[in-house]
Amino acid sequence: QVQLVESGGGLVRPGGSLRLSCSASRYSFRFFGKWYRQAPGKERELVARINGSGDKIDYADDVKGRFTISRDRYYHTLYLQMDSLKFEDTAVYYCNTGDRDHDYWGQGTQVTVSS
Repeated sequence: QVQLVESGGGLVRPGGSLRLSCSASRYSFRFFGKWYRQAPGKERELVARINGSGDKIDYADDVKGRFTISRDRYYHTLYLQMDSLKFEDTAVYYCNTGDRDHDYWGQGTQVTVSS
């Protein structure tokens, strides 16, 4: 059974940093890895994505220059380094991966930016 488990969320002050991790069991991020987030009352949105070879990385406009997506060398863990956090970054963050036949999601980790 494939599982994606996020960790690293929490409460942080504006301007602070958090590093989210997503560990995959019985699978890997060799095809792609994505981070989404969903704020209260809003739709889930794509935050960042990395392709299989790692040479194509995209970010949502409002996180460019502040967030960095990466993977470990074995493709078993996906990361999201979040710096200069803002109030509007508050959301539940989800990792996502899969292939042409499967789509896997983690359970989400809460990130709250508050003073």
